[in-house]
Amino acid sequence: MSVIRIVSTAHSCLRFASLLAVIALTATLTTPASADDYDAAIKDIQSTMGGVPGFIKQFPKAGLPGAWAEVKAIELSDKTALPPKVKSLISLAVAAQIPCNYCIWSDTENAKRAGATDEEIQEAVALAALTRHWSTIFNGMQVDFAQFKKEMGGE
Repeated sequence: MSVIRIVSTAHSCLRFASLLAVIALTATLTTPASADDYDAAIKDIQSTMGGVPGFIKQFPKAGLPGAWAEVKAIELSDKTALPPKVKSLISLAVAAQIPCNYCIWSDTENAKRAGATDEEIQEAVALAALTRHWSTIFNGMQVDFAQFKKEMGGE
């Protein structure tokens, strides 16, 4: 794991909280984790983040191992298709639309640590707003989807 990602993860406690909340329902619908799985997840969080944030104790024990595995495999991994800066900018754009103050703060900090400029951060947020704007137009005006695809060079 790169130094940027390690520093980034140490400052991502609030971002991690929101990710855990989003996937809690899915994780808790599966077979409950054993105490050993929970303890292993806590040890891995400690090792990866340099500590265990307090909000982790509020998360359902049965869901924590699966939730942590997903966060670690996608968001924190440097072995995915997207580099850390791109992941942070995408997450920031989504967070701005939700909106989630925890994620906005954390994703902005992570993007900066991963090398994003202020201009890149601003463009990611503006692009999210533009996408939301046009989605509102298309859906609110009930634009015919088949016609749209045809006119835009699709089917």
